[in-house]
Amino acid sequence: MNNISNIDRLWTVEDVSDYLGVPVKTLYQWKWRGEGPPVKKIGRHLRYDPAKLRAWVDAEAA
Repeated sequence: MNNISNIDRLWTVEDVSDYLGVPVKTLYQWKWRGEGPPVKKIGRHLRYDPAKLRAWVDAEAA
């Protein structure tokens, strides 16, 4: 049985959109401008490390 659903799972733009309360389009604009939280492009998909995202939020809030 392969149970990797939540082990080190990277977040999608939809996950991050829900977490930050910003539109998905904003996340793509931030990526294009080199702004916003750290993001990796895997194939044609953007993926976010939840720990790095939370660190970015903490830094932005300071």
